[in-house]
Amino acid sequence: MEIISTVADLEKLLSKIPKDKTLGFVPTMGALHQGHLSLVQQAISENHICLCSIFVNPTQFNNSEDLDQYPNRIEADLKLLKAEGCDIAFTPSKSEIYPSDFKSKDYNFGSLDKVMEGANRPGHFKGVAMVVSRLFDLVCPQKAYFGEKDFQQLAIIKSLVQLDRLPIKIVPCPISRENDGLAMSSRNLRLEDRYREAAPRICQRLLELQKQLNHKSVEELKQWMFKEYEADEDLKLEYFEIANPQTLEKSIHWTDSQEHIACIALYAGKIRLIDNILLKIN
Repeated sequence: MEIISTVADLEKLLSKIPKDKTLGFVPTMGALHQGHLSLVQQAISENHICLCSIFVNPTQFNNSEDLDQYPNRIEADLKLLKAEGCDIAFTPSKSEIYPSDFKSKDYNFGSLDKVMEGANRPGHFKGVAMVVSRLFDLVCPQKAYFGEKDFQQLAIIKSLVQLDRLPIKIVPCPISRENDGLAMSSRNLRLEDRYREAAPRICQRLLELQKQLNHKSVEELKQWMFKEYEADEDLKLEYFEIANPQTLEKSIHWTDSQEHIACIALYAGKIRLIDNILLKIN
């Protein structure tokens, strides 16, 4: 596995790739877990070359404390990538991604970045768009792989590719979960035992939604979820929404669409977690 940390070395390496070889790209912020590695595995299986970046992007953190406490396990991450068979690991510094003459692009994502995560984390998606746009410009992959746990982020990145008219296929990858159902996340490493024991209730409650689709309206299901968390001493709800998977507009009736996305964000102690489930109307 080639390990490079500068844009100059990246450009030199990419220039040697034959035109008939496809490049699959997996952008990460490190602290890799099986969820990340599943993206790498898929990229390897679908392309001639797999490139994974590790860069903790400061522009997408609206909480400086969260940025300071983000896990840094670069050596362990590189060992995991090498073991999976990744071809190239790109580990740039902040100055490589955002040089002094860097100018960010302005995007109009319509309502996609105004709801849920966008409403609760001001500036977050501007930072996401900034780094993804920059990485796409540098790497120029044929395919890029993103996990569905960050469902709203995925929708925004798809929009970014359309707005920039990039010849990149965005490949959504299923949520990877622990044996007890908790969605895999680098933040899980920071959960205290009490909250780690409580966290599987997030997935359990989302799964319960699908069972109740034929018995409750959209509003009734939302009220049910709110009540579940009002009575939960360990998990504090930030938001819960049921929306159209394409537009992220709030769902009013089940008949509005064949599929709906239920998205949730909450705090387990001091750690913020997100999850979602696709609800399919029978």
